[in-house]
Amino acid sequence: MASLALARGQPFYFLAYLISFDLSGQELTTLEIRDALNPYLETLYEEFGDILVDVVENFPNPATEEKSTENLSIPSLEEEPVSAPITTLNSKKLKALARLTDDGLTGKPPPHIIYLTALGMEIEVIKEVTSKFPSFAYYSLDRKIKPLVEVLLDLGIPKSDIPTILSKRPHLCGIRRTEKLLIPTITYLKNLGMDKKQLSKAICRFPALLTCSRQKLESTIDLLYELGLPAENLGKVLMRGPQILGYSVETLKARAEYFHSIGVDVGSLLYSFPTIFGLNIETHLKPLTEFFLERGFSTADIASMISRFGNFYTLSLSKNIMPKWEFFLTMGYPKSDLVKFPQYFGYSLDLRIKHRYAIMRESGVTLSLHRLLRLSDGDLDEVLKQKMEKHVG
Repeated sequence: MASLALARGQPFYFLAYLISFDLSGQELTTLEIRDALNPYLETLYEEFGDILVDVVENFPNPATEEKSTENLSIPSLEEEPVSAPITTLNSKKLKALARLTDDGLTGKPPPHIIYLTALGMEIEVIKEVTSKFPSFAYYSLDRKIKPLVEVLLDLGIPKSDIPTILSKRPHLCGIRRTEKLLIPTITYLKNLGMDKKQLSKAICRFPALLTCSRQKLESTIDLLYELGLPAENLGKVLMRGPQILGYSVETLKARAEYFHSIGVDVGSLLYSFPTIFGLNIETHLKPLTEFFLERGFSTADIASMISRFGNFYTLSLSKNIMPKWEFFLTMGYPKSDLVKFPQYFGYSLDLRIKHRYAIMRESGVTLSLHRLLRLSDGDLDEVLKQKMEKHVG
């Protein structure tokens, strides 16, 4: 069937076939296939508009046919603008949004909307989710929503966190046979050493991990072990940066190779800063590395800085790193202080760095960069006072 659909140039049918089986190997119903396809088609429509069909039919090559400028009419300033027709997609969104307050039968909101608002999910959030994912307005309370919520509650996830999870990943509500699909995934992660608290936090931060296939989870976790992450640290890593389970194996390997090339201990970096393994090498990692190399830092210096504060790769080079570097040059500290304390780049330039440096200069004494920025306000005042007394004495 798949090859026949592809041969006939019917990619939509081929895509439907690919997702027509859930994670347990059971064939999905037509409505469930529709629910799974909707978010992908909506995303494509938002990006490509009315040429969506051309884009899909020409996949993987982009559609090359362009509209001729000869057929485009440019209205004069006197002409009234013509309203664009409401597309089928927009019509579905409007119907879905209308259903949030009127189920079409009783004149009241559907039961699952009443249930979700009682759970603490604000109606404005529900509208936002429905606008992006219209199927959300039609889910069954007893067959879809409640079973999912019960699984999450049994896992120890606070009731107050469930609205956030559903808003981040409404697709979870469309999973068929929730207990048969989600519980095995949860059990697998528990068997790897994740306790309830770690798993609960991981799901709150990255609900999509519940929709990862067993094969995807196993291949990613096996790679983490290969890269030097001790098995006993897996739970903490997945709690801190569960998004790592969503990265492709190729992405993780490429980032690991890059960090290894500049002398970073990849296993330690995975443990301390797992989220930076999703950053783009060309746009995030290389520019920052080259910035410090050009300013006289060695690769060993940079490796040390990354190991101590890998999150500075997430900071904007132009808006954050550069301004703070320029101010650092006026402070009189040696560059080695940045190697020892790269967390400097994580503090606010105006509210912390400049403010505290001015206080220190006014006191007439000098503190190390580390103490200047890390001490609490009270401790900083006390240390400066003691230093000033010694200086006078």
